[in-house]
Amino acid sequence: MEKLNKYIDHTQLQADASQADIEKLIEEAKTYHFFSVCIQPTWVKYASQILSDSDVKVCTVIGFPLGANTSATKAFETKDAIENGADEIDMVINIGQLKSGEKDAVQADIQAVVDAAQGKLVKVIIETCLLSKDEIVTACELAKAAGADFVKTSTGFSTGGAKAEDVKLMKDTVGDALQVKASGGIHTKEEALTMIENGANRLGMSKGIAIIN
Repeated sequence: MEKLNKYIDHTQLQADASQADIEKLIEEAKTYHFFSVCIQPTWVKYASQILSDSDVKVCTVIGFPLGANTSATKAFETKDAIENGADEIDMVINIGQLKSGEKDAVQADIQAVVDAAQGKLVKVIIETCLLSKDEIVTACELAKAAGADFVKTSTGFSTGGAKAEDVKLMKDTVGDALQVKASGGIHTKEEALTMIENGANRLGMSKGIAIIN
């Protein structure tokens, strides 16, 4: 297995995160050689400049945290983020449309972001805590059909985070076509390893340093 630090998107998405908080996150990611920093779009340009001489990627969030923005807005956000230096895009699906059975609209929404990403890696946050098992499968199938690279469990801002059984269901659904990111509520090394054993290729977490140590 690859070293645990290379699974981690070192995350700071709180509304009250200051520039000092983001700077600390970036320095930690460099020190511990995490895969990326995952930050709000407003910090992307700043992070991109600091990390320009590093192998740490810049990941940002789109349509976050509710996913209820229009597809045009999400596409614009994505294009803007990439122009500012984002390497990876974590977008939230339109959960309400999924719940309404509007599969074509959900797929088109993901597709709009994939197209705007111009080949940059796109992770699709499906917010598993709000979905039934069947809806999780449907969301994964739609992400796959839309050409995304990853499906991701959670924003970390809803009613629950990643569960190992949901990660397994997502991996079973997408197979080798997509990768899986588990995020939200991963606090211990044991929890992190359980997510990986169940099919997670990436872990979104703010407790990465404590886990590595």
